[in-house]
Amino acid sequence: MKILTGIAAASGIAIGRAMLLDHEDMSVPAVPITPDQVAGEVLRFEEALTKTRNQILKIQHQITLELGREHAEIFDAHLMLLEDRTLIAEVIQGLKTQRLAVEYVFSQALKKYSTVLSNVNDEYLRERVADVNDVSRRILKNLMGEQTGRLDRITEKVIVIAYDLSPSDTATMHKKNVIGFATDIGGRTSHTAIMAKSLEVPAVVGLEKITQAVKDGDEVIIDGISGKVIINPDASTRETYEVEREKYLAHGRELLQFTGTPAVTLDKRLIGLMANMELPEEIASIRAHGAAGIGLYRTEYLYLNRRTLPNEEEQFESYKEVVSAMNPMPVTLRTLDLGGDKFLSHLEMPREMNPFLGWRAIRFCLAMPEIFKAQLRAILRASAFGKVRVMYPLISGLEELMAANAMLEQSKRDLIKKGIAFDPKIEIGAMIEIPSAALTCDLLAKQVSFFSIGTNDLIQYALAADRVNEKIAYLYDPAHPAVLRLIKMIVDAGHQNKVKVCMCGEMAGDPELTMILLGLGLDELSVSAVILPEIKLIIRSVKFENARRIAREALKFSMGKDVMAYAREEFKKAMKGQRLYESLKGKSV
Repeated sequence: MKILTGIAAASGIAIGRAMLLDHEDMSVPAVPITPDQVAGEVLRFEEALTKTRNQILKIQHQITLELGREHAEIFDAHLMLLEDRTLIAEVIQGLKTQRLAVEYVFSQALKKYSTVLSNVNDEYLRERVADVNDVSRRILKNLMGEQTGRLDRITEKVIVIAYDLSPSDTATMHKKNVIGFATDIGGRTSHTAIMAKSLEVPAVVGLEKITQAVKDGDEVIIDGISGKVIINPDASTRETYEVEREKYLAHGRELLQFTGTPAVTLDKRLIGLMANMELPEEIASIRAHGAAGIGLYRTEYLYLNRRTLPNEEEQFESYKEVVSAMNPMPVTLRTLDLGGDKFLSHLEMPREMNPFLGWRAIRFCLAMPEIFKAQLRAILRASAFGKVRVMYPLISGLEELMAANAMLEQSKRDLIKKGIAFDPKIEIGAMIEIPSAALTCDLLAKQVSFFSIGTNDLIQYALAADRVNEKIAYLYDPAHPAVLRLIKMIVDAGHQNKVKVCMCGEMAGDPELTMILLGLGLDELSVSAVILPEIKLIIRSVKFENARRIAREALKFSMGKDVMAYAREEFKKAMKGQRLYESLKGKSV
């Protein structure tokens, strides 16, 4: 038995067999071949190169039409690699000498190329590693068949073990047989952790060496409460965790009794308690857990797992489905937030040295007006079928906000010309997740109906702590005095300008911080659906005036650890006597 400790990303306990994914989710076995099979392997290799070339040319043509030739030129390097006679000759020679299947011979040759390029003292050549890796994945997929992702072929209940899971990977897990997962890298607010909550599967991230410690088929326990992973547990440990898993599940069922009740404090202050959503398939869970609406719909997940951009009509139908299903409750659609840790391969967004500080979110959208306006028109059209709010991510200042609003107005005019219905009074919101936005909230408030504090990014920018880097996870501190002061500043500026202030970051779903957030005056919290009943129980168990007192005291502390210690003590006092309190956050073994 071996125990590894990482970062608890999604609560719960899972017990099952491990399915190990390698770094690229491309498991390439070294299959022996006979001398008379070499010619056939050469032919398969040539066919895969031809198929890959045709695919790249098609994508390049599509990007040229949609975005212009300059954006499609990046594929030229991919096409050149496909015609590299030295590489092709090396693979053919390897087939003859190694007598192994072409997938393995080719993958080994590419690894050598990548290693050499990574180590050369030339920045341009080092940057070509991404091109080599992308082309190699395409060729391997064509050699091994289109459905090479093991996540698409799961036929039994498994626990996925991986270096990392891309947004594309996690999006394909919905309704699959994945009962839990663990990764080498990542933090509490990485896309992997966020999706784990949405999928309602226990997860632990930031384990650093889990892929080295686990083999395919090992029995694994994921403790998403304490952040532990137990590999090949002994009988006693397994039995203990089975009991705790049942307790946890029973507790969750009990909490559902609050789904039909409002999130109102003991002294009658009503809080808008909303759900965060990535995929339309989550609507049933969101309604079942008692959300008062959707406070954050991450629309970029519609763009993943595909080779072309979704057009306006496709986006409209998807948004309409969600809005109609939630009507009359509000749906807040965040405009496209690509970049950071979410990329589209077919757009070939540059792999930047500091992607979270780079060409992402509203910056990308303003630079790609046709893509942005197509989405805005789709959102506006959906507003004719229910209450819709539109929200811009990563606003850094007034200029960006005004530019986004100008494009929204142009989109409205486009629809009016075509006689297409929409809500002319659609609410507009800005995500406050950059310190510059927090410091200029009084200026931004003149242009919007509401603010939504995106704590995932606000904390990492305020504290200069990469939120997906497990090595500095200890620096990523929601209770840091700087974070609390920024939140208070945003709330005060919003309310002074009659603007509602919401929070949709992961901090909003931390039960121990709920009373502080209430006391700071937030009007609305948006959290993962599975957490809704817990947060609602806390809100219904406290007085708003007491929460205000707790927030005032919390702002006096000098260090985040002292804030958390105080918050935990006040949390215990407030929940004392609550029948469900003992298991509110679960118990680790």
